[in-house]
Amino acid sequence: MSAVTTPTTPTSPTPTTSGPPQRSRLLLRDVLRLGTTGLRTRPTRAVLSALGIAIGIAAMIAVVGTSSSSQARLNEQLSQLGTNLLTATAGTSFTGEQTSLPPDALGKVTLIEGVESASSTAALPVNVYRSPLSDAAATGGITTMVADHDLLDVTSTEVRSGTWLNDATAGLPTVVLGDTAAARLGMVTPGTQVWLGGQYFTVIGILAPSALAPELNTAALIGTGAAESLFGYDGSPTVIYERSADGAVEVVRSLLAPTISPQSPGDVDVSRPSDALAAQSAANDAFTGLLLGLGSIALLVGGIGVANTMIISVLERRREIGLRRALGATRHHILIQFLAEALLLSALGGIFGSLLGAAATGVMGLINSWPFALPPAAIAVAVGATLLIGAIAGLYPAVRAARTPPTAALNS
Repeated sequence: MSAVTTPTTPTSPTPTTSGPPQRSRLLLRDVLRLGTTGLRTRPTRAVLSALGIAIGIAAMIAVVGTSSSSQARLNEQLSQLGTNLLTATAGTSFTGEQTSLPPDALGKVTLIEGVESASSTAALPVNVYRSPLSDAAATGGITTMVADHDLLDVTSTEVRSGTWLNDATAGLPTVVLGDTAAARLGMVTPGTQVWLGGQYFTVIGILAPSALAPELNTAALIGTGAAESLFGYDGSPTVIYERSADGAVEVVRSLLAPTISPQSPGDVDVSRPSDALAAQSAANDAFTGLLLGLGSIALLVGGIGVANTMIISVLERRREIGLRRALGATRHHILIQFLAEALLLSALGGIFGSLLGAAATGVMGLINSWPFALPPAAIAVAVGATLLIGAIAGLYPAVRAARTPPTAALNS
């Protein structure tokens, strides 16, 4: 028997699909590895270049942080002291003569609708000295004032040491010194005596610095009874302090002058002490803008340093560029490598500068007892600015490296 063979059907080869070659791409880890090559091989140069960026960023962060902390402290202070305090003082008449407030001015002010509390002080033409042996001309800029009992409550001023004037001490030769006045007279604690108006007065208290009534800081405050019996005080106040409801401040402000002096309202000057603090904040903002400009110049100088570093790096690494091109690296790869190196160099300076600026803000806040208030947006803008500076500074060196012919690079 012969074997029967079954013919087999030949299998046709599987067709291969051919398409356009895919473009070579660098992975993120490759970009980071290549971008840090120059930084790792020349760490000293990298640190010095990043330091230029860091100084500019640190200056800007410190300025913004210090300004924000100061503003936060001011807002906190205004929140505690209030912005509803108004003062009325005697101004000048139409002919330029100094006017005075009438003795019943304080009583009139308390009758205005919306007024919650009011108090007054009156300046006396009496000098105060450390002792009767002191030079008569060395007054130290200290003013003797007659003070009402509720003055501290209205002006939100505190007693640092000792006690305030009361019904028992107001008629006696006792005095309360402002913070600056006590320092100029050499008074540290109550219980000592000063020479006031030709006789000894006992210091019973020393005030803490007053933010809304700074004139109290350089004042020697005595009671109404002592002022009347010893110096002939007639009851005419020099300054009236008034607290009103927050919503009634502007209305009360418009009524104060005509109420105190109906015949000549223009002779009375009305002001809000908190406006002076706000003006101080505006002046600080202008100074902050100037410092930010200087910080921007420092940042620009740092960017120039990065550009210089990258150009030198390209010149020194021409053989590396030529070898990579010969092994298949494209111009795009070389461009990304050196641009990434510039960005990493700038980011290093930006992060270090931000930390340095935040530390400077914290130190300034600690020294001045300010709350730490650094806007997160300032950090984001600072880092973003460094990356932009790095991209601009590294663009030309990166393009120059990408356009270097492989043969010329290898032969250099």
